[in-house]
Amino acid sequence: MPIIRILVDGYSLLHGWPELARGVPRHSHRAREALIQVLTQYRDMIGTPITIFFDGQGAPPGTPKLPSTPEMEILFSSAGKTADDLIERTTHRLKPYGDVLVVTDDYAERDTVINLGGFASSCDSFVAQVQASLRELDPDVR
Repeated sequence: MPIIRILVDGYSLLHGWPELARGVPRHSHRAREALIQVLTQYRDMIGTPITIFFDGQGAPPGTPKLPSTPEMEILFSSAGKTADDLIERTTHRLKPYGDVLVVTDDYAERDTVINLGGFASSCDSFVAQVQASLRELDPDVR
């Protein structure tokens, strides 16, 4: 079955991609925006919907609303939940529709996703894939 959605642990990917939003705190709005921007470009290239999960009790107070669409979903975990909880639940719920790819550097989370029938990628591997794809873009398009 094809990959029907990519599920990203947002803060894990931000920590694993120091070149993205260099000099900006990893949990800041600017870092999240940079991640969303580059993953939106990647999603536009590959056509596979992406959901980015961030740990937190909803978006931090004062956080500007980030654009979220069915093709590029941005979710914050609610009180008492983690991004990992949401990723596991989503992996389980999407299984009847096709395969999902989860991007995280959390080894236990990757094992759980694989046991639920999904695929898992390290952040390093995913970053390399995204960067290679974006390099193929015509400079005028970028």
